[in-house]
Amino acid sequence: MECSDVLLDAFGRVRQAVDHVLAGLSAAQLTVRLDPNANTIGWLVWHLTRVQDDHVAGVAGVEQVWTSEGWADRFALPFARGDIGYGQGPDDVAAVRVGPDLLAGYHAAVHRQTEQYLRALTAADLDRIVDESWDPPVTLGVRLVSVVADDLQHVGQAAFVRGVIEGGRYRPA
Repeated sequence: MECSDVLLDAFGRVRQAVDHVLAGLSAAQLTVRLDPNANTIGWLVWHLTRVQDDHVAGVAGVEQVWTSEGWADRFALPFARGDIGYGQGPDDVAAVRVGPDLLAGYHAAVHRQTEQYLRALTAADLDRIVDESWDPPVTLGVRLVSVVADDLQHVGQAAFVRGVIEGGRYRPA
C-alpha cells in the first residue's frame, strides 16, 4: 500500500462521515444548539471543510475551492473570505445558516481537490517541511494527519448533536 492510499482512505472516511451526518437533516436542524455556546452541526461541517480546504490548498500550492469555485459567494457568510472558523465565538456560529445541500456540495468539492492532490504524493513528499513556525517544524505528513484528526473530531461532534436531536432528548428552551 502506498502512503497516498492511506491518506486517501483517511480523507474518504471523513467524506463518508460528513455525508452520513448531513443526510436527511433540515436547515433548521443544522442550527440546533444544545447550549447557547455550543457549536451547531452546520457550523461544525462548514468549519471542518474550511480547515481542510485551507490547509490542503496551502500545501498543494493551489487556490482554495472556497474562492476558486465560488463557494464563498454561495454561502454569503458575514465573515472575511479567508476565515476558517478558528477562534470564532457563539455569534459567528449562529451566523452559519445554510442548507444541507450547500454544505454537502462544498465538502464534496473540497474532497475532490484533496483527492487530486493526494494521488500524486510519494512517501518522500511527506518529509517536506510545510510550516517552520513550530518547533519542531511541521512536515507535510504531520499536517495532513492533523487535518484528518481535526476533521474527524468535528464530524464526530456533529454526529453527537445529530444523535441528541434524533433521539428526542433535545428540548428547545
